[in-house]
This record gives sequence, structure tokens and C-alpha cells, in this order.
Amino acid sequence: MQAPEADLALLIEAAEAAGEIALRHFRNDPEVWHKPDDAGPVTEADLEVDAYLRATLTAARPDYGWLSEETEDDPARLNAERVFIVDPIDGTRAYIEGQDSWSHSLAIAENGRVTAGLVFLPVKGVSYSAVLGQGAFRNGEALTTSGRDHLAGADILATRPNMEPQHWRVLPQIARHHRPSLAYRFCLVAEGRYDAMLTLRDAWEWDIAAGSLIAAESGAVVTDRLNQPLQFNMPDPASNGVITANPLLHQEIYRSLR
Repeated sequence: MQAPEADLALLIEAAEAAGEIALRHFRNDPEVWHKPDDAGPVTEADLEVDAYLRATLTAARPDYGWLSEETEDDPARLNAERVFIVDPIDGTRAYIEGQDSWSHSLAIAENGRVTAGLVFLPVKGVSYSAVLGQGAFRNGEALTTSGRDHLAGADILATRPNMEPQHWRVLPQIARHHRPSLAYRFCLVAEGRYDAMLTLRDAWEWDIAAGSLIAAESGAVVTDRLNQPLQFNMPDPASNGVITANPLLHQEIYRSLR
């Protein structure tokens, strides 16, 4: 069994190669399909990156399980002590539109807990990384979350439906912001550019695994919307929403929700 530091090095190397694959198709009219049940678009780049990452990572760690947005789920992963949790391109709509804030989100979880995580934005040339218990980093520089301790006026990354009045005891007066990649939103909270990240709808593990560790290692508290710790490599690989912020602000957000 490899150390988490070695696992992170593997993720970094794989993500950089994945970025080269994705950039070959980026702004080059990639073929696009639409998933059933209005599950969103997928491009030839998503599928090519997924195939590359699966082949490369599982060859390097053949005893690790595999969970990816673009691979049919194999229940065998539930029997693995460690598992790769991957979103080949997080923010596919942004990728299709030629925006620069899509990412590759790669994580490794051990017995339900993420131990190594990487979020790489190839167009921006930015890499966020973390190993459990060793801090979070942006291109090698340590990250610290915002110290804001009150919700009024906070800068929060959330989609518009999350701020509808029915979700809140009293609708907070905050500044709402958005980025297409959920993984990237965690990282922006981790580096203190925004005070919190919130999603009240179910969140797939591949969208949140890497970013949740990066945010937590920067000092944020990361839970589901019911204030419960996130668990990974679950039979149903989705969490009941996510709240991410420094400890004081996190609790105020949680208490303010219905």
C-alpha cells in the first residue's frame, strides 16, 4: 500500500497528462452528446480523459477501486480499501463554451475518507492539492480559508436556487457568486477568495472528493447540509448537499438553513 504522498504524486502526473488531452479538444469543436434523464452533456474529451486516467491510475495501483462520472459503476469498488474517485472534466458545460474554469478532479479515498486530492485547471495553469493531515496548497503555496465569522455580507459560491427563501429560516443578505466547476469552488474557499461554498442538492462524490479534502486541509469545515461528515466510496455515491466554510461561519450557515 502506497503512502498518500506517493498517491498524490501519481495524481499530479496523471492530471497533467489529462490536461494535455483535454486541451487538444478545447475550443476545437469537440463532439458532444447529452446523457439520458437530463444528466448533462459529455464530450469526446471527457471520455478520452476518463479512459486515459482509468488505464494509467489502475495500472499503477491495481488493488485500488475505481469510481468516475464517465465510467459505468462497478460494485467491486465497495470491496477495495482504497478507491480512485475521479471527474475527468468537472464543468463540462464551461468546457464546451470555451470558458477557462473547468478542472480535472482526482482523489483517493481510504475506508471512506479522502487521503489525497488534486484539482487541476489546465487553462489557468493552476493546481490545488492536499494530503490528509498535511495542509492544502495552490501551485505549492499553502492555503488558509477566510476568517469571516458572520454570514451577513459574506461572499458565497452557490447557484441561484440555493438562495431561494424556502431553504432558509431568514434569507441571509450575502453576495452570491458562481463557478461552473464544483471542485474549483471548494478550492476558492480553501484559498480564502470566497468565504463559503454551498450546495443543497445531492452532490456526486466525483465532484466533491478532491475539493473537500483541499478545503478541509485549509481550515474549513466540510459537511453535508445536515452537518454530518462526508463519507466516500458509498453504494449510492452522492452526499446530501455540502456546506464548506471556516468553523464559525459554517455553523452560522447550518443554523440558518431550514
